[in-house]
Amino acid sequence: MSNAVLVTGSAGFIGFHTAQRLLARGETVIGLDNLNAYYDPALKQARLDQLLAHPNYRHHTLDLADREGVAALFATEKPARIVHLGAQAGVRYSLEAPETYVDSNVVGFLSILEGARATGCQHLVYASTSSAYGANGKLPFAVHDGANHPLTLYAATKLANEAMAHSYAHLFNIPTTGLRFFTVYGPWGRPDMALFKFTRAILKNEPIDVYGEGRMSRDFTYVDDIVTGIIAALDQPARINPDWDAQHPDPATSGVAPWRMLNLGAGQPVPLMRYIEVLESKLGRKATLNLMPMQDGDVVNTEADVSDTLDAIGYAPSTPVEEGVGHFVDWYCNFYREN
Repeated sequence: MSNAVLVTGSAGFIGFHTAQRLLARGETVIGLDNLNAYYDPALKQARLDQLLAHPNYRHHTLDLADREGVAALFATEKPARIVHLGAQAGVRYSLEAPETYVDSNVVGFLSILEGARATGCQHLVYASTSSAYGANGKLPFAVHDGANHPLTLYAATKLANEAMAHSYAHLFNIPTTGLRFFTVYGPWGRPDMALFKFTRAILKNEPIDVYGEGRMSRDFTYVDDIVTGIIAALDQPARINPDWDAQHPDPATSGVAPWRMLNLGAGQPVPLMRYIEVLESKLGRKATLNLMPMQDGDVVNTEADVSDTLDAIGYAPSTPVEEGVGHFVDWYCNFYREN
């Protein structure tokens, strides 16, 4: 086994930033991404080009659902640790292309689990989502609360990942940590997410669609804080919880497997209208608002309880939206040559 880290989705938003951070601290990174056309492949390629310039980065253009291809990658590279961030993203697209989500997020995750099993992985860290909380209306969302009522297929596939990871952790003693990401934003972000769409529209003097008539709030989390949490989790493998009670089972830990769930959010929800105000300030332009009803599968508010994440891995997010949105605007205007 090598000491390399496999990062899936390495040409994606969070995967790119994670790979960069790992390379910066001297790790060898094996990247996997299929560079699909869910959004602009040129943006993915631009991220990947930066990684390819680093001598300690090796890339495999490969689909997660290609079981034989992923198995061959594990047999050749033998990564010691895995950060699994590759998935079909997007909550609403799952209403249009459900098969894509099952292929990538369920079949693809099985490919990763089988690779981890074959190589004796030291720790598998994987992305789940705050969407897993679904119809749970208790705020803040805590990993010790149930997450049994997903509102979209995307969320259902991520809950399936959590259950699959537990079974492999139990059967094959593979330490696994699932991270429920809250709304992540920042430079090199995804074009299908609100901040990117709002910025593009405002700069083109086009109206922005504001769902829920703007009466929503989100636990917007800056990407650098997310990556800090990912790597802190990677460095501290999950363990069996010796205090776990089978009569009162804790949904976030396990008494029979080195398995855990953690929230990665800011812990500070921001009203959507405040988020837009910050963006207007950074762009120096006012937005024309097209107030829309709630979308299917959406929720009004999200808020992460990150107290367990602080206790487990020392996670302490510190980037306010005023700073984070400013960094995104600077990147966007430079990358797209707009001002």
